[in-house]
Amino acid sequence: MTRLVELEETGPRKLEPSDIDDEKGDVAVCRCGLSDSFPFCDGSHRRTRDEDPDMTYVYEDGERRVVEQVVTEDESVADSDGSTEDSESGTDADDDGSPE
Repeated sequence: MTRLVELEETGPRKLEPSDIDDEKGDVAVCRCGLSDSFPFCDGSHRRTRDEDPDMTYVYEDGERRVVEQVVTEDESVADSDGSTEDSESGTDADDDGSPE
């Protein structure tokens, strides 16, 4: 599974002694990108448990949506299955023209 995550910060987040969980004695860092306490884990990753490993998701306003395709700055298009296409020519960028 893949998740599109938008990050706005441009600098590091320095950890302070107060960031350590007094009860557990540790710091949990978010790796799913959904935490309201980012960069710290708040348990939001539980919402990802039933994600299909072959799909790409975006979470907006608390809702999960399947991403059908992503258009990049160079205007190439990637479908949710990972195949890419040049949007100007309409050709499959993964296709070298040879028969399979």
